[in-house]
Amino acid sequence: MRRRLVIAIAGVATITVVLFALPLGVALKRTYRDEELLRLQRDAVAATRSTDTAGRRQDPIELPVIAGRVGVYGSGGRLLGGDGPSMAPRLLTETLRDGLLRTESRNGELTASVPLLTNERVSGALLAVRDDGAVDRRERDALIAMAGLAALIVLVAVAAALLTARRLTRPLERLAATAANLDRRELIDGIEPSGIPELDGLAEALSSATRRIEEMLIRERAFSSDASHQLRTPLAALRLELESLQLAGGPPPQVIAGLEQVDRLQTTIETLLVVARDAPRDSAGCNLVALADGAERRWRARLAAANRLIRVETESESISSVADSRVAEQILNVLVENAVLHGQGVVTLRVRALGGWAALEVVDQGEGFDGDPEIAFARRRRSADGHGIGLSLARSLAEAEGGSLRVSVAGPGPVVTLLLSRRC
Repeated sequence: MRRRLVIAIAGVATITVVLFALPLGVALKRTYRDEELLRLQRDAVAATRSTDTAGRRQDPIELPVIAGRVGVYGSGGRLLGGDGPSMAPRLLTETLRDGLLRTESRNGELTASVPLLTNERVSGALLAVRDDGAVDRRERDALIAMAGLAALIVLVAVAAALLTARRLTRPLERLAATAANLDRRELIDGIEPSGIPELDGLAEALSSATRRIEEMLIRERAFSSDASHQLRTPLAALRLELESLQLAGGPPPQVIAGLEQVDRLQTTIETLLVVARDAPRDSAGCNLVALADGAERRWRARLAAANRLIRVETESESISSVADSRVAEQILNVLVENAVLHGQGVVTLRVRALGGWAALEVVDQGEGFDGDPEIAFARRRRSADGHGIGLSLARSLAEAEGGSLRVSVAGPGPVVTLLLSRRC
């Protein structure tokens, strides 16, 4: 932004100076030429006072001394003396005809034609010619001075643009730097006023919004903590009941399945609390191949009961991600459960590397998603196609880990892809 402001202001100043200097230069050149013509005319008129065309042949005409060339012509247009063409040029012929003083500028020369009077009659004319080099020199000196002044004006404009851009962008840079601290849960408060009402208003609005967000996060963290304690107590009691039935000997399969569901629910609660509280994550990341193998073992029996299979396809024994293993496992469980409940046929867990990403795809042989697949990720009680809030929760968890969750193929044979940053 700072560079664009400087370029814009400097450009406007340059265009303004050029548009002003061009006509001024033309006007100055015309003025200097008119001044030189007037000076030549004055010198020629003064020279006529000492010029007599009625002299005898033995008494040649005395030519006046002026800057330039002088020629004296008789009333017939013939050169009587001095420097000039033998016959009168057009300008001098017109002067001999009507007795008027004339000047012109042609071919790099200034010319003045002045009538010579004898007894109030035109008896000849004096032709004075002077090189217009003086005009060119004055014009060149003026243009150099104008160019220097124009450069000075542009430099002043650039300096003013730099100061203005700095004054405008520094508050914005401070706001951007302060806003970047939001991911560290730092309040934007007490921002130094910039003196620009619009920017100060923006800073105040941002501070107010940050305070409201912080209050909301505090309430959410408190709710998460309270909910976790409230859920853990009945879960612990349920686990004790099921374990007592298991110890009694010969427990029915429902008891074992109930214990597995309690373990799964407890893991889900702990994972959600880790994400909600932004607690320190597992720095070791996770191996998606190992997670897929674990999911295959957990879901094998349930799918076998429905005459279905689950398998793992991978291009390597280890494809690691920087994501927390508990969060990645929770996302995978949601995706597999979605394929079990709403899909058909074989469920395939495909793990592969895609550049800087680790991809985990869950594929089944069902009809897939009806209509827009994004509807399945909408946070609602239950979507029209029967998908609950699990996919929405899974996408939120993936985004919290810096990844994404999307439907690569809507169906038939739907493919849901989890992308997580790859650990090299």
